[in-house]
Amino acid sequence: MTDLYQSQRAMRAMRQQAMQRGVVAVLDIGTSKVACMILRFNPPAANAESHGVGTMAGQARFRVIGAGTTRSRGVRFGEIAAMGETERAVRTALQTAQKMANQRVDHAVLCFSGGGVRSYGLEGVVELDRPQCTEADIARVLAACDVPDLGPGREVLHAQPVNFMLDHRNGLIDPRGQAGRHLGCDMHLVSIDAAVVGNLVHCLKRCDVEVAGLAASGYVAGLSALVEDEQELGAAAIDLGGGTTGISIFIKKHMIYADTVLLGGDQITSDIAKGLQIPHSQAERIKTYYGGVQATGRDDREIIEIGGDSGDWDKDRRTITRSELIGIMRPRVEEILEEVRGRLDIAGFDHLPSQQIVLTGGGSQIPGLDGLASRILGQQVRLGRPIRVQGLPQAMTGPAFAALVGQTLASACPQDEWWDFDIPADRFAARPIRRAMKWFRDNW
Repeated sequence: MTDLYQSQRAMRAMRQQAMQRGVVAVLDIGTSKVACMILRFNPPAANAESHGVGTMAGQARFRVIGAGTTRSRGVRFGEIAAMGETERAVRTALQTAQKMANQRVDHAVLCFSGGGVRSYGLEGVVELDRPQCTEADIARVLAACDVPDLGPGREVLHAQPVNFMLDHRNGLIDPRGQAGRHLGCDMHLVSIDAAVVGNLVHCLKRCDVEVAGLAASGYVAGLSALVEDEQELGAAAIDLGGGTTGISIFIKKHMIYADTVLLGGDQITSDIAKGLQIPHSQAERIKTYYGGVQATGRDDREIIEIGGDSGDWDKDRRTITRSELIGIMRPRVEEILEEVRGRLDIAGFDHLPSQQIVLTGGGSQIPGLDGLASRILGQQVRLGRPIRVQGLPQAMTGPAFAALVGQTLASACPQDEWWDFDIPADRFAARPIRRAMKWFRDNW
């Protein structure tokens, strides 16, 4: 735990130094594409320090000066399967963005969708030593949150305080300077497979880039696709990617739940390829141009030429109707939405004041998906696009780039996390002893 805390603090310091120099790269390594944007920060904002505990701790103004994207290679379910191929894809996206920006970058902030994210809700309470709450007290109450056993090979990706309590007062954003005797905190912790993160960091090092920050794609996609009112009242962002579907739930402008479904657009393409016995690339083209999930009477008369270069005259000139294509795609889309519905039920999404659901990601562009999702997930469903940031290319304004745009927002305006505070070192050593004493009391 100590190593993780120190490594996250080192990445935070590295990101601040890169922002002070003025340029940092943002990368999204997904199953279907690798996208990169280069950000230039204004000097006054880059030198500004964090002065708050909340969702926008280090506000900075930035502009996108370079962008590049390429087809992903060597990535399955958001995780690296072939290091060499992934390295070439990352280099291609980086070089394209650097050429457009006419600027070399040495540090990158990375978002990814693999690793099997898991959510934990933690709480801690401490007694204040002084009449007013200080930053040291916040560090102590964060350290008092009892971290559960995450399992072998798993590490903490996000550890964000989502609520503070001071005596009888609840829902505080920043308790510093306020009088009280007992300080409590609710913290949302997200764990990840350490091997997945290690492979991604090693891949970027092979591309001569240092990782200055990490984030889950579902989290940053929610920051980009949800409007302010939805983040405040309660909403779920469903990031339909190529290999995975990310889920994040927000309330009071904080993420309180994150999960991943190992199904995405690639499985739909694979169903088309198997059903029509055509190559994967051809199935992707047919899905993009003719796909859908809601059949109408006109679809029976819309003929799609499959085509091909097999040399068999009859096979290369086959045709299907759009209704038949929809019949192949709809069952898989329904399976993905049913899995999402199950995860939302487990998270207690129905108990939020607002049950708004926002679909984003490349898979959300399937025609008719919003209507089908309304019947499976609930009535309040809309399609979300990333908010516009200064200098964003027109080609990157679609839902497929919601995670990438969200990562730029998270890099420029980070939310305070556990490692942003100087937690006493003895808290790490005392944690196993405290857990052992709890076990002794419960089992003696």
